[in-house]
Amino acid sequence: MNALRGFAWLLLLQSAGELLAHGLHLPFPGPVVGMVLLLFALGFQAVREPVAACADYLLSHLSLLFVPVGVGVMTHLALVSEYGVRMLLAIVLSTWIGLAVTALVLRALTQRAHPQE
Repeated sequence: MNALRGFAWLLLLQSAGELLAHGLHLPFPGPVVGMVLLLFALGFQAVREPVAACADYLLSHLSLLFVPVGVGVMTHLALVSEYGVRMLLAIVLSTWIGLAVTALVLRALTQRAHPQE
């Protein structure tokens, strides 16, 4: 029952995020706003315990969430075989670019915080 309350909190905060994003014309998606709301809501015990129970339950069944992806790949196997190498190349390159940009930003911020070192 506690996990169900946690799921209700998650849905409520996501819905509130959607309402805020659309109502205030924010440049962020509703689920992102909902996650920020969740971050602040986790400061309260009444939210933290049920959400933790829900998270434990969802994580125990995480493998089920990969089934739709596997079915999608099998359904579109012709596309994957035709464009698979290009998709793999795009994924690898974008990952490396993201890592490089993150490292450069971290280095710049570290040097800015400690200019003498």
